Amino acid sequence: MPTISRSRRALRWFTYPAPQPVYPSASLQTWLLDSGSLTAKLIKHSGGDFNVEVLQQVYSRASHSEALALGIDFQQRCLIREVILRGNGEPWVFARSVLPLSSLTGPLYHLRKQGNRPLGAFLFSQPHLKRSPIALSLISRHHAYVPEEFLGDAQVWGRRSIFSIDNRPLLVSEVFLPGFPET
Repeated sequence: MPTISRSRRALRWFTYPAPQPVYPSASLQTWLLDSGSLTAKLIKHSGGDFNVEVLQQVYSRASHSEALALGIDFQQRCLIREVILRGNGEPWVFARSVLPLSSLTGPLYHLRKQGNRPLGAFLFSQPHLKRSPIALSLISRHHAYVPEEFLGDAQVWGRRSIFSIDNRPLLVSEVFLPGFPET
């Protein structure tokens, strides 16, 4: 069974506006805290020149932090999907989705084969979608969360939240890469 090989240093996620030594820029905050579809917003921002590049999709275990956020057992198997969301041909957002196998049954079974279709387009088409508050984190290469070729030495902001459809939770995190045009 393939697994994600990056060794992670735990990220500190916080719900804005918790006291922090540093916050994202005001323009980036509008992206990070927007509760609508990031996919739809990126498509508009790129003038329609948008695509999804699948980096990997494997069956593995969630990180300790992810399992806690999802409220699942640490040993539970999940489908973990990592993609790059590209606008105008450039890598704008790294996205990591953790989908517990127990959530991928019935009408959600097809998410096992999402391919290069954006997960957000499906999620925001669901009439009974619920979303947890958005949590933020400042991410560097030391966290080994984003593949190094997309991050380098930069520090970037990410967000994550739990989406729930018919009480089936999915964790989606999105990290705005150094070349992302905020405005």
